[in-house]
Amino acid sequence: MQAPRRFIHRMLDHLPTPLAEFILFGLKMAWSCLFGAAMLALLIVTHLLWPQNAPIHRYDFLFGAAVAIQILMLLTPLESFEEARVIFLYHVVGTVMEIFKTHMGSWEYPEAAVIHIAEVPLFTGFMYACVGSFIARASRVMDLRYTHYPPLWATIGLAVLIYLNFFTHHYVFDIRYLLFAGIGLLFWRTWIVFRVDRIDRKMPFLLANFLTAFFLWVAENIGTITKTWVYPGQETWHLVSLHKLGAWALLLVLSFVMVSLVIRPRVP
Repeated sequence: MQAPRRFIHRMLDHLPTPLAEFILFGLKMAWSCLFGAAMLALLIVTHLLWPQNAPIHRYDFLFGAAVAIQILMLLTPLESFEEARVIFLYHVVGTVMEIFKTHMGSWEYPEAAVIHIAEVPLFTGFMYACVGSFIARASRVMDLRYTHYPPLWATIGLAVLIYLNFFTHHYVFDIRYLLFAGIGLLFWRTWIVFRVDRIDRKMPFLLANFLTAFFLWVAENIGTITKTWVYPGQETWHLVSLHKLGAWALLLVLSFVMVSLVIRPRVP
């Protein structure tokens, strides 16, 4: 790991400092997204190249590949066991929601699978786990710290309400706008302090949440264009509604809280 790191720093040393730091920031964010990027690459490659007469289903291959990637990352310094605990917790939470959402017709998985529960192929839990993996890895890679992070009891209460609303809004009033207000109330003073190279930088938590939600929305479009899952009315592909940005923003707050149960937020 040291040799590539030294090579990157030698290359960046010849650039103006702001440009070098911007490039290094992008590289570190990409490194934090390693698990998610690998899964997205698998979605694209299997969509383009998977043979119709393959001896195993595409979804089952994706599950096996996700497990193999997870084991490989644990056997190397790429992932800590703390981060693996976050991924496992997220896998369970995500799979439960997937089972409910597909049952309610929110989206569906059009292909067959042997490794599944109800109508949900089990690789889908890893797609949710990618979010938890990114936050956990970024905490280490970017040395994340937080100013004015809300009390644990308040964030847990908000996370529980967010998770429940993903289920209850099918039956009763959707309280997402109240949840957005709750997020603003709790996190409006919170800044994420991170270190790209030698100097601490900071960004408002709410802005970081929105930007990450946008990139997840882009990833979701990759999932639908590869027909890994489809929404009602997507017989002909089109962009996923921007309305989904709100759902991702809520899910990200839930993710931060779940990660905070394993990797406690640090002050600057």
